[in-house]
Amino acid sequence: MISYEFPLNERVRTMLRLEDLFFRISRFIESDESPDHHAALGVLFEILEVACRADLKSDLLQELERQKKALSALHNNPEILEDALDAVLGEIENASARLLGMSGKIGQHLRDDEWLMAIKQRACIPGGVCEFDLPSYHYWQHQSAELRRKNLDAWLAPMLPLRDGITILLKLLRENGKVHHFTAFHGSFQQMQGGRVAQMLRISLDVGLPCIPEVSANKYALNIRFVAASFAAKTALYDQDVAFDLTFCSLQ
Repeated sequence: MISYEFPLNERVRTMLRLEDLFFRISRFIESDESPDHHAALGVLFEILEVACRADLKSDLLQELERQKKALSALHNNPEILEDALDAVLGEIENASARLLGMSGKIGQHLRDDEWLMAIKQRACIPGGVCEFDLPSYHYWQHQSAELRRKNLDAWLAPMLPLRDGITILLKLLRENGKVHHFTAFHGSFQQMQGGRVAQMLRISLDVGLPCIPEVSANKYALNIRFVAASFAAKTALYDQDVAFDLTFCSLQ
């Protein structure tokens, strides 16, 4: 099976983007190769840009607190495992405490580093980080993998409370959804929402099917159009029946 997630509001869209960026930078940092550490630095700059929203931290804190209250109300519910519930509540409290401990504007420690900002500025230019443009960066790339990794970890560390908060919220979002089985006849599917509120849709289908879902949704209707998998600019409707699973994900 292959799954596609479609955020239905800006908050979830931002969280999914940051989740992907944090995943990629961790993989690049683990490597010992200089080109991978160069890629990690590029992803760090992307995280800085995506996380620059002034209300991101407060949004995460408010949502974590809302989830904490909703989950705390489940205590003494015979269908809920108390130990598992307490573990999730502990994770939420720890993530909230770390977010509260973030001082100043997100990523300000990076903006205050003139050397990093010079690299960021040159990185926007095709081929702009060649050794003759930034000889000090060329020197850094030839240092030991341990030193480069230590630097990257130090630059990333102040941003990790964002990752932890986002990880918890997306986990709760993904788990709080019911799977429905549908068929898109001749590649098209439509469903009236009837007031159903969702923050994210997950569509899962057989990875062997040569088609890709395109989603259009609002509070009144959901439209899914499966197009033929292609690497061309133009897309064509996949004119076959497509069996798929649809999950409406929403935080409590």
